[in-house]
Amino acid sequence: MTRFYLFLLLLALCPMESAFSQDNEREDVEKVGDIFDFVLSQGSSYEWLRYLCKNVGHRIAGSPGGAAAVEYCKQMLDSIGCDKVWLQEVKVPYWRRGNVAECKIINSAVVGSTPLQVCALGFSAPTPSTGISAKVIEVNSISELEKMSDFKVKGKIVFLNKPMDPTKISTFSAYGEAGAMRTMGPNIAAKKGALGAIVRSLTLKADDVPHSGVTIFDSGNEIPAVGIGIQSANNLSEILAKDPNTKVFLQLDCKKYPDQITYNVIGEIKGSEFPNEIIAVGGHIDSWDLGEGAHDDGAGCVQSMEVLRTFKKMGYKPKRTIRCVLFANEENGLRGGTKYADEAKSKNEKHIAAIESDGGGHSPRGFSMDANTDILSNAYKKTQKYREILAPYGFYELVTGGSGADIGPLKSQNVVLYGYRPDSQRYFDYHHTVNDTFENVHKRELELGAAGISSLIYLIDKYGF
Repeated sequence: MTRFYLFLLLLALCPMESAFSQDNEREDVEKVGDIFDFVLSQGSSYEWLRYLCKNVGHRIAGSPGGAAAVEYCKQMLDSIGCDKVWLQEVKVPYWRRGNVAECKIINSAVVGSTPLQVCALGFSAPTPSTGISAKVIEVNSISELEKMSDFKVKGKIVFLNKPMDPTKISTFSAYGEAGAMRTMGPNIAAKKGALGAIVRSLTLKADDVPHSGVTIFDSGNEIPAVGIGIQSANNLSEILAKDPNTKVFLQLDCKKYPDQITYNVIGEIKGSEFPNEIIAVGGHIDSWDLGEGAHDDGAGCVQSMEVLRTFKKMGYKPKRTIRCVLFANEENGLRGGTKYADEAKSKNEKHIAAIESDGGGHSPRGFSMDANTDILSNAYKKTQKYREILAPYGFYELVTGGSGADIGPLKSQNVVLYGYRPDSQRYFDYHHTVNDTFENVHKRELELGAAGISSLIYLIDKYGF
């Protein structure tokens, strides 16, 4: 379908208000088409992602890999020709999973000894060098664990076995509902005297690949905690149903270190008319130390850098300052997003919008929005007009509620927040696993996302709020 017919279809289906005159509307349709043409034919995001995954690899905050990622992304922003590129220092927690993650059912009357597929959860404590062995007690919800007596839990390994809800069409909604089992469950178990915790991986894929992710302990309350693959979780549950006295052996050598210094990586193109009004776009540069951090969140980082490159290469001079922010420490602390918002406030910077891509590099579906109540309604109406222009490219959805973890701290500064929403059905196949690799990102899907984010920023820049 040509852009002219797209334009006619828009006029027929969605007549514009006076602020969106037919001349402006046709100009916007043409410009958005040019942006998609450029990114899909001349984009750099895929090759940037290849280097980030294959030459840098995983990059947990504070690690050598994290430092290499900071340097690489800074160099790429410099190469684009940004008006300014800089690093913003962030002090972050540093944890390493080590080389040992062994878990197995031992001496079972049902199966004898059989291995279970696990990986350490972020901030897990190590076991003694000889491991631990204990009876397992299964729970299916946080409330069930909280109601249990300390006597029943003490000295056992707690198995938190709550599946993600398969009836939720948005897998992020299912993830949010089940996520407390991982983030909170081991700490609750520790307070009741548990020796360790095993948490069902947060995925809807019926494989046996364990998923990592952060678990939050009260200081000094840490116990060994692992994520377990879905098939192993199902097997363990079935065996426990037959033999409640089943024991498990667990061995980990992970370790927490003193806080380290890392950086948010920031580049910007200065606005030509309203340079003090900032539109930020970003993803998080850190990843878990499994896989290569391709979908989570290398994809969001390279899509955000692509916005600035696209504008520079196309000769577009934005009215407002467009700033790319690659945040540190999203996975295990959010200190990068907090530091960025705090510094923006202390400098009295005026952000009018912030967009985060942290849902993977799959095909686009649209955007979610969040803002303080007094500005959200007007912002939503304007963005609905933008959605109408982007819909022919697959950006159909526009919903309120939620945006991105790293940009969330900006909400209190009256910033309109957007979360890029790709198709979510396969995201949790890869999330926090060894399978989150470059090969599992599709070039065209990644680039469609970059083009749509660039187009939304073009429209916000043109019309403001």
